[in-house]
Order: sequence, then C-alpha cells, then structure tokens
Amino acid sequence: MSPRHPESTFVELLTEQVRQEFTASQQYVAIAVWFDAHDLPRLAAHFYAQSVEERNHAMMMVQYMLDRDWPVTIPGVDEVRNEFSKPVEPIAVALEQEKAVTSQIEAMFRAARSEGDVLAEQFMLWFLKEQVEEVSSMNTLLAIAERADTDWFQIEDHLAREMVGDEAVDASAPAAAGGVL
Repeated sequence: MSPRHPESTFVELLTEQVRQEFTASQQYVAIAVWFDAHDLPRLAAHFYAQSVEERNHAMMMVQYMLDRDWPVTIPGVDEVRNEFSKPVEPIAVALEQEKAVTSQIEAMFRAARSEGDVLAEQFMLWFLKEQVEEVSSMNTLLAIAERADTDWFQIEDHLAREMVGDEAVDASAPAAAGGVL
C-alpha cells in the first residue's frame, strides 16, 4: 500500500487516535471536576491542564492529516468515568489511560514503518517521547497518592512543591490545527 494512500492502516489508526485523544481530554476534565468538587485545587488544576494537553495532541494529529491532504473526520468521544471515592482512583484511571495511549502510539509507529511511510514514522517519534513522560508523571502521582492514603492534602502539598509533568511548551512538538491552547 502506498504511504500516501488515505486508506492505509496508519491513517485508520491515526483517525481512531484522534477520538482517543479527545476522549482522554474529556476524561481528564471529569477527573479535574471531581478534584474541584473535593476542594483539591492543585489536583484539579493539574488535570484541567492535562485535558488541554490531550486536546492539543488530537489537534496535532488533525493538522498532520490536513498537511498530508488526507480526509479528516472529527469524531465523538467515548463515555468517561465521573465517580470516584478517593484520589487514588482517578489517578489510577489516568495512569491506565496513558498506558493504553502508549500502546496505541506504538501501534501507529509500527504501522507507519511497515507501510514505508517515513514521514508518518517521523511524526510519531514526538508522541513516543511524550508518552514516556506522561506515564512516568502519572506513575509518580499515583505513588504519592497511595502513600498519602487518607491525607489527601499531602498530594496537594506535593504538587505545590514539585513540577509534575511537562508544563513548558515543547518547541519540537508538531503544529496543532487552530494552534496550541
């Protein structure tokens, strides 16, 4: 199959990933709202920011498809979880979500490589690097939440002291359709 063919496995996976990224964004909004409702403002702010980051990832993928002159369909999103009983639960959901996204990104990279689409392969390299940071960040946050147990404010204190995740704009990041928020 030609690397420019819009019906390639890579293109199908990338189109599906746009939905996954928008769903991840909505899941992070739900998590942020839960933290907000439980008076945990630093956790809420962290997950609101994560939501924007996931939205930006989707829009980077959209821009890439536009740049390649491939058809783009903006999908709906899957259902998200809104109910949790303690902070460790939404953080564990976030970690599992990041691990799933990592597997999806790896599959897209492999598809690009197997199709001989070096442009798509190069595009996916940034996302692979990003996923290492995302999984590491959530792993750390989950460990802190597990240690904090019922003292939820220890997690807030940790976020006040430590930068969790990448807050800086990455100059090597792909362009996002409409610009990065």
